[in-house]
Amino acid sequence: VQLVESGGGLVQAGGSLRLSCAASGFTFDEYAIGWFRQAPGKEREGVSGINLSDGTTYYADSVKGRFTISGDNAKNTVYLQIDSLKPEDTAVYYCAAYLHNLFEIGTLQRLDEFDYWGQGTQVTVSS
Repeated sequence: VQLVESGGGLVQAGGSLRLSCAASGFTFDEYAIGWFRQAPGKEREGVSGINLSDGTTYYADSVKGRFTISGDNAKNTVYLQIDSLKPEDTAVYYCAAYLHNLFEIGTLQRLDEFDYWGQGTQVTVSS
């Protein structure tokens, strides 16, 4: 299993980015993908997830309205659109594969239940 994130970069506050998570090595549309971020000196936190079997999406309260997760099963890729970026969004963003059933919003808080992780992509937002 391999997960590769891309799309990070340096952007001014108010701008947008689209992160990608390209997955391989498992049956993509049977499981779930979560997006996480880790800011310097802080714990990794779950921000969004998508159940690829039925398209159900989940968001942490802190990002609702600005983050949009989507999946392209034909490309085995999950996207995270981030709009109205804020300096506090600065972090390394990771995607992770959840190769089980019963994915729900609480799963984003149980990082140890995710089976595979990407290497991360840096997002830096300047004020």
